[in-house]
Amino acid sequence: MDLTSNFFEIFRLPLSYEVDKPLLDERYLILQRQFHPDRYAGRSAQEQRLAVQSSAAINQAYDVLCSPVKRAQYLLEQSLLELRYVDMDVDNGADIGNGEQTIADTEFLMEQMQLREELIEVRSVAEPFAELDILEQKITGNFKALEQEFAAAYTLGELARAGDALVKMQFYSKLQTELEDLEDILENYLEDNLEDNLEDNPI
Repeated sequence: MDLTSNFFEIFRLPLSYEVDKPLLDERYLILQRQFHPDRYAGRSAQEQRLAVQSSAAINQAYDVLCSPVKRAQYLLEQSLLELRYVDMDVDNGADIGNGEQTIADTEFLMEQMQLREELIEVRSVAEPFAELDILEQKITGNFKALEQEFAAAYTLGELARAGDALVKMQFYSKLQTELEDLEDILENYLEDNLEDNLEDNPI
């Protein structure tokens, strides 16, 4: 395998935000078997080393292409857009590139703060899981819209616009993770309380 290939070339996929996931999975499994280090146990040290490197490259490429945010960032990097991406900041917007270029989307920042407040307040409502479902629908819907925005901008070569969409995608991805973490906390809390109640009031 050519270790200088980009992640899309490794799986013989077009350089595009839209990825054929079933085809990616199929080719990943084929390459994983083909370059598994165990198959090179009796080979030369150089061949074993190349197998390890190839296997690592395949796994890294698969991880990136499976992640919407990582895939978008990788596409911009492959487009030689010399920008570095940092986390969204509620007070200062998103700092992109050389530190001088920023996203000053007031509406987005206000929406960001509102969603975070709603997530914090979930713990105190009567039906927290119902509220989490509503929040998740908002986050998922907004994220999908940003994916479409990124894909359209990237296809047109509007890389700064694509970078703006990516920063917002990063925010929603993190918010989704926080929501899932809170959901786990609430589920564990309910399970612990149920166990305590059963111990205090055995059937």
